Amino acid sequence: MADSTTPDIIYTKVDEAPELASASFLPIIQKFASAAGVTVGTKDISLAGRILATFPEHLTEAQRQSDDLAELGQLVKTPEANVIKLPNISASVPQLVAAIKELQGQGYAIPDYPESPETDADKAIRAKYDTIKGSAVNPVLREGNSDRRAAKAVKAYAQNNPHRMGNWSADSKTRVSSMSGGDFRSNEKSATLATESTAKIVLVGEDGSETVLKDGLSYPAGTVVDATFMSAKALDAFLADEIAKTKAEGTLFSLHLKATMMKVSDPIIFGHAVKAFLQPVFDTYGAELDAAGVNPNSGLGDLMARVEDKPEIKAAIEKIIAERAPLYMVDSDKGITNLHVPSDVIVDASMPALIRAGGKGWGPDGKEHDANCVIPDNSYAPVYEETIAYFKETGKLDPATAGTVQNIGLMAQKAEEYGSHPTTFEIPHNGTVKMILGDGTVLHEHAVEAGDIWRSASTRKAPIEDWVQLAIDRQRAENCEAIFWLDASRAHDAELIKYVEPILAAKGVADKFKIMAPREATRASLETIRAGKTSIAVTGNVLRDYLTDLFPILELATSAKMLSIVKLMNGGGLFETGAGGSAPKHVQQLQQENHLRWDSLGEFCALGESLQFLADVRSNEKARVLGKAVDAATQGILDDNRSPSRKVGEPDNRDSHYWFARYWAEALAAQSDDAELASHFAPIAAALAENEAAILSELKAAQGAPADLGGYYHTDAAKTAAVMRPSATLNAIIG
Repeated sequence: MADSTTPDIIYTKVDEAPELASASFLPIIQKFASAAGVTVGTKDISLAGRILATFPEHLTEAQRQSDDLAELGQLVKTPEANVIKLPNISASVPQLVAAIKELQGQGYAIPDYPESPETDADKAIRAKYDTIKGSAVNPVLREGNSDRRAAKAVKAYAQNNPHRMGNWSADSKTRVSSMSGGDFRSNEKSATLATESTAKIVLVGEDGSETVLKDGLSYPAGTVVDATFMSAKALDAFLADEIAKTKAEGTLFSLHLKATMMKVSDPIIFGHAVKAFLQPVFDTYGAELDAAGVNPNSGLGDLMARVEDKPEIKAAIEKIIAERAPLYMVDSDKGITNLHVPSDVIVDASMPALIRAGGKGWGPDGKEHDANCVIPDNSYAPVYEETIAYFKETGKLDPATAGTVQNIGLMAQKAEEYGSHPTTFEIPHNGTVKMILGDGTVLHEHAVEAGDIWRSASTRKAPIEDWVQLAIDRQRAENCEAIFWLDASRAHDAELIKYVEPILAAKGVADKFKIMAPREATRASLETIRAGKTSIAVTGNVLRDYLTDLFPILELATSAKMLSIVKLMNGGGLFETGAGGSAPKHVQQLQQENHLRWDSLGEFCALGESLQFLADVRSNEKARVLGKAVDAATQGILDDNRSPSRKVGEPDNRDSHYWFARYWAEALAAQSDDAELASHFAPIAAALAENEAAILSELKAAQGAPADLGGYYHTDAAKTAAVMRPSATLNAIIG
C-alpha cells in the first residue's frame, strides 16, 4: 500500500521534449494544486534515471538514485495510484550507449555497455542493462487496460481547423510488403491453460542435447500462452527480394519496425535488413567488419563510425548504396537514412506519417517519393496495406468532416507481444524449441534453425475479462459501432474469441459488437469515419499502439493530443499524455534556436482527468473544481489558437503554458462552486492578465540563440529551468 507520504498525484520525470516542457509546466500545476490541498510529486522514469538506479554500487552516495520505476510499479497495484505518465524513451542500444557515455562524461562511474560480453562480470553488467532497454517502463506501469480517444474539444478543433493532408492517386506505387510465410504470424501457436502451471523453454539440439532457454515461468489458470518464431532464412530471402523489387519499381526502400518496444526481436530483424542491403560489403569485408566490432543490429550509422578509418570499406558501402534503390530518409539534409539507427523509424509513427502525406516519403534527394513499406512480419501489416489500398481507391480523408476511432486496448500485466522480451531468443543452433509445462506436457514446439527468432508471449484471464468489460462500458457510453479486431484464423486471436463471445452473450450485448480480422476492420473503420461517425476499435496490445497513432494522425495530425486513460485493475488511475516519437527533433530545435514546439495539450487533458479522478476517489470537491477549470483552460487554448508554433520567434511551448495558467486562473476566479478558490485565484488571474505584454516579451526575447541544457539524456536542472522559465514576471506570479 502507498504510505501517507505518497503525493496525491505523481507526475513522471521522463526524457527529451516532454521533460523540457515539464520544467515550465509542472511549477504551474503545483502552484494551482496546492490551493486545493492537492500535492503533486515526481518520480524519475527517464532513461538516465533508470540507468543510475540500476548501478548504485558504482556511484557516490550523493549520486545514487532511488529506483522510482520499481516504486511506481508497486503503487499502480494499489487503489491510491494517481499517475500522470509522460512519454519516455524506450531505448534502442545506440540510445542506451549514448546515454551511458553522457553520464560517464558528467562524472558518473557507471560501466560501459558490453556489446559482446565474454566474462561473467560483463555478462552480469549486460543483463542489468538489458532490463533498461526497449519497453522497460510501460509493462511495469500498465496494470490496467487502455481507453484512448480524442477529447471532444480537441476533435472539434481539428474539424474546425483541418490540417493538411497529402493527395493520394490511384496509380501511386506506394505499397506494403510482408513475408508470405516463415514469419511470426504464420508460425504462431496458442493455447489457454486450464490450470495454474509452471513452464520452461528448452532447445533440443539435433544431437539430442538440451539447453534450457528459460526456466521458472509461472502462469495462472486461464492464461493464453503463445509461441512462434521467424525464420532467418525466410527473412533474408524476403529482404533480398524486396530490395531488388524496390529498385525495379523506382521507389524508396523503407523499413518499418518497433525496435524500441520489441527490444529483442526487432533490433535483430533490423540488423538483417542492414546486412541484406549491404550484402556485397559483408561478403567481401566480413572479417574486417567483425574485427571492428560491427553489429548490423546497431544500424548503418554505427557501422560507418566504426569504419571511419577504412576508406576502402567506406567506398564499397557508398557504392552499394548508390546502386540500390534510394533509401527512405529520416533526415535527408544530414544524410540520415532509414537504416542508420534502429529506433529512428518506429512503425506506428512512421507509417501514419507516410499515409497522411499521400503515400510519400523523403528520399536522399530531399524530395518526396512513393515507397515500398517493408514490414516483415505479417501480423499487423495488413492494417497499413488496407489503409493504403483504401486511400488509393477513395482519395485522402477530409479532417474537417471525419469522424473518430476510439480504442479500448488489452495491455494489462504485460499482455501479448509487448510482454515477450524475457522469452524471446535468437536461436544458436538447429533443433526444436519446446515449451514444457510443470507436469511434463509439451505445450508448444517448433523446429528451428540457427539464427531464427523464437518468442513466447502470454495474456492473463483477468486482464482479458477487464478489457471486454471496458469495451462494453465504452460502447454503452458512446452508443456507436464497436469492433473487436480479432482474426479467427490466427491462433492467438482464436483463443481470445473464446473469451469474448461468451462474455458478450452473458452481458446481453452481443448484437452491439462485431468481430472482424484487422484488414476488414481497417476498411470498415475508415468507411465509418469518412461518413463522420464514431467507431470503437477493441484491440490487443500492439494494435492498440498502432491504431492510436494511425487514426489520430489522420484525424488530428498528431497522436500527442490523445486522451489516454488507463483504468488500473486495482482501482487506481494512470493518465497518459500521448506519443513522444517526435520529441528528439523538438529537442534539437530547442538546442539550436531556443524554441520548443512540443505541444502540451496531452498533458492538459491528462491533468484534467487526474484531478477529476482524485475528486471522485478522495471526495475532494476542490480538486473537482480545479479539474473543471482545467477543461475550460484547455478549451481556451484551442479556441484562441494558443498552441505552439513550429518556427523560431513565434509562440512556443512556454507561451502556451502562460496562456494555460491564465485561462485556468480566470476559470477558477469566475466559478461559483467554491468561493475560497475563486477568491484565491482572482488576484492571480488579474496579475497574469495585467502583465501579459511583459511576460510575452520576456518569453520571445529568450528565443533565437542556442540553449544550453547541460546534457541531452541527463540535463542540468538549473540550466533547464533557466531555459524553460525565462520570464521573471511570470515566475514571480507563479512562484
